[in-house]
Amino acid sequence: MPRPIEALLHPDALAGNLRVARHHAGDSRLWVVIKANAYGHGIERVWPGLLGADGMAMLDLDEAQRVRNLGWRGPVLLLEGCFEPRDLELCSRLNLWHVVHHEAQIDWLAAHKTHQPHRVFLKMNSGMHRLGFTGHHLRSAWARLNVLPQVDEISLMTHFSDADGPRGIAEQVAAFHAATHDLPGERSLSNSAAILRHAGDAEVRADWVRSGILSYGSAPDFPEHDSAHWGLSPTMTLRSRLISTQALQPGDTVGYGSRFRAEQPMRVGVVACGYADGYPRHAPTGTPVLVDGVRTTTVGRVSMDMLAVDLTPVPLAEVGSEVTLWGHGPQGSGSVLAIDEVAQAAGTIGYELMCALAQRVPTRVVEGPGCTMAVSPHPLQPQHVQPCHPPAHA
Repeated sequence: MPRPIEALLHPDALAGNLRVARHHAGDSRLWVVIKANAYGHGIERVWPGLLGADGMAMLDLDEAQRVRNLGWRGPVLLLEGCFEPRDLELCSRLNLWHVVHHEAQIDWLAAHKTHQPHRVFLKMNSGMHRLGFTGHHLRSAWARLNVLPQVDEISLMTHFSDADGPRGIAEQVAAFHAATHDLPGERSLSNSAAILRHAGDAEVRADWVRSGILSYGSAPDFPEHDSAHWGLSPTMTLRSRLISTQALQPGDTVGYGSRFRAEQPMRVGVVACGYADGYPRHAPTGTPVLVDGVRTTTVGRVSMDMLAVDLTPVPLAEVGSEVTLWGHGPQGSGSVLAIDEVAQAAGTIGYELMCALAQRVPTRVVEGPGCTMAVSPHPLQPQHVQPCHPPAHA
């Protein structure tokens, strides 16, 4: 039989998370951000869950081509714009909207030959200091774009650096409105944290909001708030099984480097999951995990293919017991282990864990409770899914 690790993807949960975003965003239109192959989920795999958005936002032309191939005829936005002049040819052919954040991109547009003018989003650097024009440079860029026959409509956008924390967004909002207050065009300001925390301000919501990590069930302001606080549900479950148990005596150690030493008699379980599957190697002893839906912790170092867990809270656990590394616990248990908790223990964020899921981990798409659907093994092809019986170990 195959190694028991697998990732389950939940498009229904993704659709529900987008409804949460809409609830907070009021009448703003909604971008769902699908960069990094839908944050590691696979665009085609979770496609049904994405369709509740008004537009798809990503970085790569390849991803834009894929959503057009899937039949999406709505807005598609390239969040970093074009990387070289010839990218504009595909923007024209696929009717892609694209961000303009530096002068060279305006030069490329001015030299581009097209019969269909482009919709562009002019980006302001309001304090993040990554991409975009500052202050009067933004207005100069707007003036250049406004006279180009290659440009149809100019929208305005910025990105918040501290929407998830105490510093907040007031300073950036003020800078954005000071620079753009008399310019026409739609606006897009809010990322996931701003959608959830600052959507009471209509000027912050603006015409478009950008739902990124919240779409995938992760709380953008964890640990101040968890996903349950915002009504979000995990869109990815990583689960495996115990493949061994060991009885330890006081003084016995576990794993490479003997980082964990038993202080009393105890049982540990060995899980078929390691850093080659995308689980963080730097996750320390004490990282939360579910065994048969019961919360316990890891012990010792994570190795390439295995990690160990404390079975003290789960005395009946044996070889074959289900282990939830993050996401939904066993069917019927009602248990959930938020990816944010695992990430925090490992000193990282849920984004990284989602995106780091290894190619060798078998992936299934889950439709409703207790039913899985087979997916195409090729991650770039549309997923021809058929309802199937739950796996024997579900």
